[in-house]
Amino acid sequence: MAGRNLLNLEAVSKAFDIRPLLEGVSLGVNEGERIGIVGRNGGGKSTLLKIMAGSESPDAGRIAKAGSVNIGILSQADDVDEDAIVRDVVLGETEVHEWAGNVKVREVLNGLFGGFSEELLDRKISQLSGGERRRVNLAKLLIGDFDLVLLDEPTNHLDVEGVSWLASYIKRTTKLAVVVITHDRWFLDEVSEQIWEVVDGKVLAYEGGYSAYVLSKAERARQETVEDGKRNMLIRKELAWLRRGAPARTAKPKFRIEAANTLIANEPPPRNETELLNFAANRLGNTVFEIHQASIKIGDKPILDGLYWNVGPGDRIGIVGVNGAGKTTLIRALLGQIKVSAGKITTGVTVKAALLSQHLEELDPSWRVLEAVEKIANQVQLGNGKELTASQLCEKLGFNTDLQWTPVGELSGGERRRLQLTRLLMDSPNVLLLDEPTNDFDVETLTALEDLLDSFGGTLLVISHDRYFLERVCDGFVGLLGDGKLRDLPGGIDEYLRLRAQVPSNNPTTVSKNKTSKILEIREVKKEIAKSERQITKLDSEILELESKQEELAFDHEKLSLIMEELATRITCRSHTEEAWLLANSRLEELEN
Repeated sequence: MAGRNLLNLEAVSKAFDIRPLLEGVSLGVNEGERIGIVGRNGGGKSTLLKIMAGSESPDAGRIAKAGSVNIGILSQADDVDEDAIVRDVVLGETEVHEWAGNVKVREVLNGLFGGFSEELLDRKISQLSGGERRRVNLAKLLIGDFDLVLLDEPTNHLDVEGVSWLASYIKRTTKLAVVVITHDRWFLDEVSEQIWEVVDGKVLAYEGGYSAYVLSKAERARQETVEDGKRNMLIRKELAWLRRGAPARTAKPKFRIEAANTLIANEPPPRNETELLNFAANRLGNTVFEIHQASIKIGDKPILDGLYWNVGPGDRIGIVGVNGAGKTTLIRALLGQIKVSAGKITTGVTVKAALLSQHLEELDPSWRVLEAVEKIANQVQLGNGKELTASQLCEKLGFNTDLQWTPVGELSGGERRRLQLTRLLMDSPNVLLLDEPTNDFDVETLTALEDLLDSFGGTLLVISHDRYFLERVCDGFVGLLGDGKLRDLPGGIDEYLRLRAQVPSNNPTTVSKNKTSKILEIREVKKEIAKSERQITKLDSEILELESKQEELAFDHEKLSLIMEELATRITCRSHTEEAWLLANSRLEELEN
């Protein structure tokens, strides 16, 4: 049963200029609910979140909030005082002896920062990178005493480990209600129990996580059997991949299997790997990149050492690793932009490589979108006889006919990124290196990009923190664990996370702190278990008493109705308490093993 109601929106509308973003939207959030929000960029997702938080007023309708409900929001805009100290932002006026012994505080700081060093806590906000500032704001929110948290792109600047930890933390915090906007579909699938799609001013609700949402969309498209055939095809294609290829999802189906199998019965695999490999081999020859005992340094700092790696024609490889381990350095070394300090890198004579970096190259702001693409070429060969004009490729990556005539200077950061990727593809590379290609892309654009990459017959190397995207477009994985070595990961990202969890700390102080932290956490978990057991015993007694009264008042319908309501409340409370007890026992087993 759902917990108490926290927030309701009733017939809410909001428009900017003459463009309506929300029209007559009515929805609610209950205690413990976890809701993911998807939709096109600029479609009203962030506006909806701000209205829920009370920082934006609707043009019409009303927001009803339970009087004692405490709501926190993580917005994309950073409004923290530049001169503030991290300690004050995250912990407020809490004394050291209070937060240092608090399991929740330690877990959040460990999960987001890998520990809580005095050096970090004493730094000014102005001294932090964009990613560090994001983590500070997220830590402040998770540590705070909130009933409902609204998260706008919380996984931005988090690596694969950070995203995995955040998903796990949210799932364990059973009473906290979470509403999250994110393009990270793996995170959506892990966390969400309901999906809200913001489209054409409406908010459509779907039960389940992202996989269930894809099924529902595909089923709706099948039933409608109307226009938009291209979009419906993409939905079915993604559903087919979810059912056939995603190891993290086939083990725990989140939608009706029979319905899904019916929808994809005639859907071919996302990629014909034999055809693509043949095309890649014809264009690339046998050699793409061969690395022999290479070492790479940045200044005097060693990054990679004694590296052996062979990248062949048609390989589709995802590169994962901790921040600062050398992922971007590695692909820049492959391109010859960074020289190796030892060993050698051999590049095939037929290689024509293109890099989409995290830093977009300057584009003339006066150019129109289509003009910027046609300056590279008017058409592109993707392989296997597939050819696209500049306009068709623009449309595939979200630039409709109107947007194609928009000046580059008026594009958002995400749109500029899409434009740069379009220009790279127009140059017909046979080796594509993508460094965080999914930043600022909405889910529909990501789906279109994945479909486009399915047709790419060359070699693909991808650095990304977007686990879903990596698993969707790559066939193999390598990992950088921060020890200067490159590991093959036949078990994919799950194997990478296992390896990272096994990495020991060489710092004695850190080891000592971790042991102390673990002892304190075990103590707190045992207290939580004991408290839950006392609550369950008390509730059992109250339930028995109410059931006895129920029998006595069998013929007094008015009093019986009140007793039944009270009994239902006690049974629900016992169910929640029992769930908390089970989770705490599971956590204790992990800590003690």
